[in-house]
Amino acid sequence: MKLIHFSDTHLGFNDLDVINELGINQREADFYDAFTQVIEQIKAIKPDYIIHTGDLFHRPSPSNRAITFALEQFKIIEALNIPFIMIAGNHSTPRTNLSSPILKIFENFKNVYVSYNQEYKKIEFDDVIFHTLPHMHDETKALSQIELCEANIDTTKRNIMMLHCSVGAHYLMAEFGEWVYPHDKESLFSKVDYVALGHWHGFGKVGKHENVYYAGSTERTSLNDKRNSKGFLEVTLDEALHVNYHEIQIRPIKTYEIDCEDYEHSVESLHVNDTKDALVEVKLTHLTPLQSIDIQTRDIKNLFGEALHVSIKREFKQTNGEATLNDIEALSLEAYFLEHIKEESQPEEFERLKGKIQGLFSAYEEVSDDTL
Repeated sequence: MKLIHFSDTHLGFNDLDVINELGINQREADFYDAFTQVIEQIKAIKPDYIIHTGDLFHRPSPSNRAITFALEQFKIIEALNIPFIMIAGNHSTPRTNLSSPILKIFENFKNVYVSYNQEYKKIEFDDVIFHTLPHMHDETKALSQIELCEANIDTTKRNIMMLHCSVGAHYLMAEFGEWVYPHDKESLFSKVDYVALGHWHGFGKVGKHENVYYAGSTERTSLNDKRNSKGFLEVTLDEALHVNYHEIQIRPIKTYEIDCEDYEHSVESLHVNDTKDALVEVKLTHLTPLQSIDIQTRDIKNLFGEALHVSIKREFKQTNGEATLNDIEALSLEAYFLEHIKEESQPEEFERLKGKIQGLFSAYEEVSDDTL
């Protein structure tokens, strides 16, 4: 038996305010391209089953474009005549009963089976049972649904669990309402042939469990995700389990550091020839407040003229025992002014003035943008 396992496609995600030649947010288009690549490889591999472990869409109420794209792709999948089993993730699960679950739109597809009602659902075929546990807001209810899953295991068939959750704290995504699978129920994993996980955006086997895998996402939803490898899993269940990771092509992310203690030499040493259409992150280190005023954001971005987007982080030199200022992207006059006030005033007075100063600079930034 062969199946394709992919997850966290986040259709409809957009970011960076970069528009392509078709008038679509370029990062949104990147997510569509990643999904299309997976479908093209599915057509070549011809698996027995396809499974998707959550967050098909980035939002519970996706845009018309995201819905239209998904329906077009699922028409292609339907024509393959391969069963496609899909569960809801936290991003595609409404937080109230006022919204209809978006995965309902796929219920009229002959070969698509969906699980989204925050409860266990058994999806059974002649040779295999898919035990689906979609994202659940209520962890108390989740425990009873896991027990229901365990009661439905059939040792005369293959058994595959599908979950969208964190299996242990290491796999938390720091998102509101994410579901953590109870540790004392991990013994259930040994009773099934394969556990297909979604939610964590990196590929990998989970801990000591030889049959428990995250497929990872097919694209980045944050520039903090530095992975340049995304893809899907080809899972073969014969006498033993075989998991093969397939990489797809995504927009690369490149990271650079400019040491401001030797600014000119550090800039001259940069290798920027391979940054065309890439996402670039530049960290300015050992900055002083006065240097930060002199070093223009626009000048740094011009070093990477062919990149899709350049993100700049400013890391200040620690002086006089003061805490380092991190992640300042814009012209750092505000940070310089606050440091000056802090040195010249008592702690209580500084706290009183700090909010007023930040409000003034916030108003300034609304009418001034040195990146234009």
